Amino acid sequence: MEKRKRKLLTGVAAVSAGAAAMGTGICLMAKKLIDIAMDRDGVKPSPNSEKVRNKLCGFSNEDGFIDKLEEGAVKLAAVDTELVETVSNDGTKLTGHLYTCDDPKRLIIAVHGWRSTWNRDFGLAADFWFKNNCNVLFIEQRCQGESGGEYIGFGLLERYDCKAWTEWAHEKYEGKLPIYLDGVSMGATTVLMAAGLNLPDSVHGIIADCGFTSPHAIWKHVAENHMHLKYGPIKGVADAICRQKIQMVSDEHSTVDALKGNKIPVLFAHGTDDPFVPVEMTYENYKACTAPKRLVIVPGAAHGLSFYVEKERYAEELLKFWSDHDKK
Repeated sequence: MEKRKRKLLTGVAAVSAGAAAMGTGICLMAKKLIDIAMDRDGVKPSPNSEKVRNKLCGFSNEDGFIDKLEEGAVKLAAVDTELVETVSNDGTKLTGHLYTCDDPKRLIIAVHGWRSTWNRDFGLAADFWFKNNCNVLFIEQRCQGESGGEYIGFGLLERYDCKAWTEWAHEKYEGKLPIYLDGVSMGATTVLMAAGLNLPDSVHGIIADCGFTSPHAIWKHVAENHMHLKYGPIKGVADAICRQKIQMVSDEHSTVDALKGNKIPVLFAHGTDDPFVPVEMTYENYKACTAPKRLVIVPGAAHGLSFYVEKERYAEELLKFWSDHDKK
């Protein structure tokens, strides 16, 4: 009897130790994932960084796309712009690059994606804006580039930064120049979440290309579909770390929440072959939006490549959108 009891207690201890080890493993894994997602220095540059990014986004160089992307980034970085600054609601210093044309019809506030740059994400689209009488404010999102901030907020923090830029632009142009928020990937999530805030009435429209619905939604998608991890056991720890960093949890707010009461017109765009942000998230956003809206779905386009794959159609949609909303 004593022998059986000792075996049982040994078994219980082994299970408890295993569970503790598993719990520790989950905590360490969650911390690593959230540090990579949110910390300024969470990703260390390496020779494989760009390859991993291209694979995650579905980029291929079969038709020379990656080469064109890099050429566009270099070309845009060389364009004459004015370095400008503003401050967000929490005191974070924000940096932008303002391109000014001779006879502006509107101002585009261009918002890049996660761990990207303004010239990389808009290098292929900038010429179209320039040729169509747009002043363009290319912002650097918080915790990226020259902007301040310790953590990337996946739209939860950046929506307030976006509001600060609209107020800066409204004041600069005395409310006389129509403002459009144009974001790609996390930039799209940022501008859509900003739609739920009290923006100046000079903001006439929003263009959101391949935005995700919330930090929780994109973290779950990447963990399960790219890393082949079960996100359920990780979520609690991930949210605890997220709250520690930015005083919010990953599903505290979403684009769907913001769009339910939105009155600013929105043009949604997304490619059907986006492996990073599933196109279903844009359908969710479109369905939730209560303002005038347009939907551009591009067959075969990977992450953020709708303008590249169907440039003429995308350009037509933008021109129509501006024509409809330049004057309120």
